[in-house]
Amino acid sequence: MEVAQHIAVVDDHRDIRDLVGKYLTQQGYRVSVADSTAALKRLLDRSLPDLIVLDVMMPGEDGIAACRHVRGTVDVPIIFLTAMAEEVDRIVGLEIGADDYVTKPFNPRELLARIKAVLRRVHSLPPQRGRLKANALRFDRWTLNVGRRELVGLDGVAVALSTAEFRLLTAFIEHVGIVLSRDQLLDLTAGRSTDGFDRAVDNQVSRLRKKIEADPKNPMLIKTHWGGGYCFTAEVAQA
Repeated sequence: MEVAQHIAVVDDHRDIRDLVGKYLTQQGYRVSVADSTAALKRLLDRSLPDLIVLDVMMPGEDGIAACRHVRGTVDVPIIFLTAMAEEVDRIVGLEIGADDYVTKPFNPRELLARIKAVLRRVHSLPPQRGRLKANALRFDRWTLNVGRRELVGLDGVAVALSTAEFRLLTAFIEHVGIVLSRDQLLDLTAGRSTDGFDRAVDNQVSRLRKKIEADPKNPMLIKTHWGGGYCFTAEVAQA
């Protein structure tokens, strides 16, 4: 017998919790609800859900703070619930690791479709070689300072990385030797949103190559696999 996937719904409005919880239960999911970030933390201590539906605007610690906490402790996909006026929060949410967002007011069927899509993508991702646990990692001619998000060359000169470049390099380091498709790189670096498209990945790879490759036109660290995607080939060690 197949075990029902577990969805955590976090929203300070009871009517939304009840609506989403009842609908997802009817669709065959096991649902837990929480009315605050504190309640979510208690839930995570007891059971790890397959996905979290998380409201942005909550009293006390908001959804942005909750997302940061989740990303710093466990690896669970997150879908934000946001109001139309909260564009900045949506962007920040995606930058700190949310996988997708649904704008209020929403149709429960749209939320269900997003949940299914995120879970499908997460389950299709390749296995990780390992999380970034050290604060400094060495590969080729570079040392990556994780906390400062910068590369330091053999000459001691630091090269700053944009948020997109850091996420892309992190994804590569965590999947050394694995060919990652463009879709997988989108999911690993920013989550799927309406703004995500293949060319964005190609542009980010090109910018990263200009910073880390000795010859960006003949890349040796980030190899292109035609029809497949990209593969990071450098050996990575703790600095």
